[in-house]
Amino acid sequence: MVANALRWTTRDLDAMPDDGGWKRHEIIDGELYATRAPHIRHQGTGGNIHFELESWSRQTGLGTPFQTPGVILTPKDAVIPDVVWISKGRLANGIDDAGHLMIAPELVVEILSAGELNEQRDKEVKLKLYSRHGVQEYWIASWQRQSLEVYRRSEAQLQRVATLLEDDVLTSPLLPGFATPVAQLFNTSQTSELGG
Repeated sequence: MVANALRWTTRDLDAMPDDGGWKRHEIIDGELYATRAPHIRHQGTGGNIHFELESWSRQTGLGTPFQTPGVILTPKDAVIPDVVWISKGRLANGIDDAGHLMIAPELVVEILSAGELNEQRDKEVKLKLYSRHGVQEYWIASWQRQSLEVYRRSEAQLQRVATLLEDDVLTSPLLPGFATPVAQLFNTSQTSELGG
């Protein structure tokens, strides 16, 4: 690594021109990542996960899920996860004036986009980032494989505890009473003819 290598910050993101939402810009450890708008089935899966978390949250009143929120963990770590869930207590003191989360949510969900680099970023780079900042649970969903990897905090880091498939039911000790069939998370019947 070069001693004086360029390190991106959230200030740099604020100065970037608006591209109309075609790209998602994230910074992890000062490195800039730009990704294209995701596949519609990716978005459908995110919507399904958000719906299930929203339904459970309305019943329990314990917290709130958000889709594609800005999460600024440090000036050199700013990401846009596909879905997060954050408890009421953390949410009350965790938002800046621009509406970004300034504290790690308890649950983060990333949906894999096609490509080895995208998969490496979610399974390695973001896993380390979320582990460092105290995320309690991390789900990595693959609409292509119809599977969900579940990571939970153990011994101060996120560790994979399960890979769930279509016939499994997703539960979480973080979300008491939450249960949803994994197949339901990938039920994007309206978009099934759109390549996937």
